[in-house]
Amino acid sequence: MIRARRPSLCYVAASEETVAAFLKQHIAAARRDYEVMVAFNTEDLGCLDRHGIEAALRPVPIERKVSLLQDLNALWRLYRLFRCECFDLVHSISPKAGLLAMLAAWLARVPRRVHSFTGQVWVTRQGWRRYFLKQADRLIAALATKALVDSPSQRDFLVAEGVMSRDKTEVIGRGSICGVDGVRFHPDSQARREVRDSLGIPTNAPLLLFLGRLNRDKGVIDLTEAFLNLVRRVPDAWLLLVGPDEEALLPGIMNICSGVADCVRHLGFTRQPERYMAAADIFCLPSYREGFGAVIIEAAATGLPTVASRIYGITDAIIDGETGLLHPPGDSTALTAALVDLLQHPERRFAMGEKARARALADFSQADSTKRLMAFYGRMLG
Repeated sequence: MIRARRPSLCYVAASEETVAAFLKQHIAAARRDYEVMVAFNTEDLGCLDRHGIEAALRPVPIERKVSLLQDLNALWRLYRLFRCECFDLVHSISPKAGLLAMLAAWLARVPRRVHSFTGQVWVTRQGWRRYFLKQADRLIAALATKALVDSPSQRDFLVAEGVMSRDKTEVIGRGSICGVDGVRFHPDSQARREVRDSLGIPTNAPLLLFLGRLNRDKGVIDLTEAFLNLVRRVPDAWLLLVGPDEEALLPGIMNICSGVADCVRHLGFTRQPERYMAAADIFCLPSYREGFGAVIIEAAATGLPTVASRIYGITDAIIDGETGLLHPPGDSTALTAALVDLLQHPERRFAMGEKARARALADFSQADSTKRLMAFYGRMLG
């Protein structure tokens, strides 16, 4: 008897971090039914093993920044990979990887091409940059046979902006790329003590946390200004920023907070975000653009309410007044007021944290997200 060939699937991303953070559980589940390969920018052929990911790896030099020669090289290598391997489905994530993968897969006649939209860079841009980046998203949507969008409000926005048609899009469950692992992200009193001790933060001091890339689009300058105003009302408050400083903002941040710099801490990239979330009292994300804000439901699973900007994507991750508070984007005064409200009413803050955790586990569980994505692949592959 001739054994039927298993369908083959290739994930394409720009970086190791993207694969580890968003695709690990999906890859493990997909391997039960499909031959799986992962393509991203790396020179370390053992990096998947370190993350406990079992899949074939193909390095492709996909850079986040625009570089014509490098991008053409990556496009050619993806095209050759897709022609050689004859994948049944290619699934890309992140804008640059999506543009190159969808174009290469279309040229190579891959029959099923899926891209996950996770937020739009062009939302905060002006002029020709906005036009160019928006057209790139339109091209990705046109080349894909199906577009996954990680929140209902982001889908509504993209349809309203003419980037894609509604019948070509799908949201997995209630949103997010991969859901949240409630075992990994949970309230942890030991981690709370250890992190605070290591950073010199008093055990009972109110601690605000921002975790993500430090750039202007994430609203970290607004958060810094709000914190400076906050300490006039809550003088024992502390601010912890965790993430790489992409735009060299830290000197400016410390200058703004010069009078209270002793109460500000910064750490770079971490592979253990759950420990810093467990140490905090409020999570902050005053962002100007988000596809969903997966970090919000991770913080929620650790029992934290979130104070964040009222923009598409985030409005799916937070129920305003129940699991967190929303404020107008760019309004540091409103951000300050929301933070003061939660810090001066600890009972309300704790209740919001409990509701946030319950909702994260009920509506955004990682197991359910993966199960729904596998069902989507099943429909795509017949």
